[in-house]
Amino acid sequence: MIRDITLGQYYPGNSWVHRLDARIKIIWTFVYIVSLFLIKDFWGYIAVLVTLALIIGVSRVPLKFILKGLKPIFLIIVFTFTINMFMTKGTPLFTLGFLTITREGLYNAVFMGIRLVFLIIGSSLLTLVTKPINLTDGIEKLLSPWQRAGLPAHELAMMMTIALRFIPTLLEETDKIMKAQMARGADFESGNIMNRAKSLIPLLVPLFISAFRIAQDLAMAMEARCYRGGSHRTRMNGMKLKKKDGVACFLMLAYLALIVLQRGVW
Repeated sequence: MIRDITLGQYYPGNSWVHRLDARIKIIWTFVYIVSLFLIKDFWGYIAVLVTLALIIGVSRVPLKFILKGLKPIFLIIVFTFTINMFMTKGTPLFTLGFLTITREGLYNAVFMGIRLVFLIIGSSLLTLVTKPINLTDGIEKLLSPWQRAGLPAHELAMMMTIALRFIPTLLEETDKIMKAQMARGADFESGNIMNRAKSLIPLLVPLFISAFRIAQDLAMAMEARCYRGGSHRTRMNGMKLKKKDGVACFLMLAYLALIVLQRGVW
């Protein structure tokens, strides 16, 4: 289950999507997330599904690897589906005791479940096709106009990138701790949900200690290399927009126009 989390991982490749400027991919992801909240019917999600399928096909990231990231949030999807199905008032379809499933509730439940699945897949795709260093530079470039207002663009970009980058590292550390405790007789798989949740509590202390150790090692390594961020930081490879980035911007505007038109027409 822990190894199934794909958020923060990078899938090496040389596809057209991999070679796009990181700023374009970040803006694309932002537009994609906004579009999910603009859609009001299933026709819009069909357009999103086609667009997402084309991007995944061009990126050459295996679909099985992407869908694997949905396993850890399966319970969240089921919980969201259940809450929307039973808590929405409307035309009753089925009654079980004090619980009533309505037509509107079932519609909202399916709608929210699809939205959550698309949101996770789209967000994971950004880190799968973008190197961490490029992601940091892209976020910093996009936030740099706000530096005049006192926004620490570099610090924010570095903080967000490190957080994403160390998700797989912490997951790997958690897996090691679980295996070590299972070798000593710990049981994480039997019992109901509450018992499983309680059995995970002993993992927190060693995990926090490991996280602080990793953070300290990273800080010492950056200090030993005289790392200094901000406007005086130099880069080996500068970020320049190319023709393929312009094509990606045009496709992004066409996608956004399609979503807005769909919302207005249907």
